[in-house]
Amino acid sequence: MLKIYGYPNTRSLRATWMAEELGLDYAYQLVDLMQGDARKPDYLSVNPAGKVPALESEGAFIAESLAIINFLAGLKPDMELVPFSSTYRRARYDQWCSFALTELEQPLWTISKHKFALPKERRCAPIIETAAWEYQQALALFSEGLAEHDFILGEQFSGADILLAHGLFWGMAFKQPIEQENLRAYIGRAGVRPALAAARAREEAAKAQESAQA
Repeated sequence: MLKIYGYPNTRSLRATWMAEELGLDYAYQLVDLMQGDARKPDYLSVNPAGKVPALESEGAFIAESLAIINFLAGLKPDMELVPFSSTYRRARYDQWCSFALTELEQPLWTISKHKFALPKERRCAPIIETAAWEYQQALALFSEGLAEHDFILGEQFSGADILLAHGLFWGMAFKQPIEQENLRAYIGRAGVRPALAAARAREEAAKAQESAQA
């Protein structure tokens, strides 16, 4: 049985979303970040970085959301949520996954770190404005790459869209303006996917269950 370790409203949504898109049977293990569970020895043996998500499969552990998305897609290659057959299509997939993690996400992670994630003595408030500007530059590139397509590789949803859409959801949560019409439409298409709703419900149910047992 697959087991996903995560916490609501974090990058772990990417893993649960992919699992739901694929219709996989998996267990969900809440890692309560607010209680410091990610820094406890039991979880550090799963992911030494002390972050979510992590995936357990047949006694082996995988960290980093992109690696997890690609691994899960390989369990059901016929669904083609990650392209395996076309060299150019796979290169485009890799390109946009890299963009999501290094260009779209990073300004948001910078904002997170300098607002609350880093120790107070390590935070630098002035960098937040620069990060917000960087996010806008990434949005412009994303909008250009998406053009009039439904999803980043064309008309078919892929694992890259999980990463990209999550970057937009994160930006909205941080009240970053997203003014491009095609990106707004993209948010609408991604945001109503049943697998996303199921993934969010799975994570919230795990959190509610732990709260009830506390």
